[in-house]
Amino acid sequence: MPSVIELIPHRPPFLFVDEIVSENPGGLLARRLWRADEDFYRGHYPGAPITPGVLLCESVFQTAACYLALKARAIGAKPGEGLPLIAKISDVRFRNPVYPGDNVLMEVKEKDAMGGFTMMSGSIKKADGTRVMNVDFAVAWKTPAATG
Repeated sequence: MPSVIELIPHRPPFLFVDEIVSENPGGLLARRLWRADEDFYRGHYPGAPITPGVLLCESVFQTAACYLALKARAIGAKPGEGLPLIAKISDVRFRNPVYPGDNVLMEVKEKDAMGGFTMMSGSIKKADGTRVMNVDFAVAWKTPAATG
């Protein structure tokens, strides 16, 4: 299976998927260890660090990008022939916080696809099974515009 770096354009310090655990025709499971030395913990919150919810969402969206990249490759797309763009986010629910040192599993599932958009659901659980969050969202896979 390709590495995350081979699949999506995200790079450290804005890469929030460590590895793909498994995939199936309708979804993907990935893992992330939230490391205590990550810079954002210095300010969120000093003395009581907690992973920002927006970064938890981003880790789910990056997991979806991995899924969509694998799906695109399966039909003949070359690496880099598209970028995942979030088109809609709805129904985000945070159930438990994630702390430095927590190992989590992000799961995404495809719900529907139409008109160039893929509707998906995503969730995060800690390694011990504790539910962290869930979100519904839509992603567009777009060919990058030439720059110059």
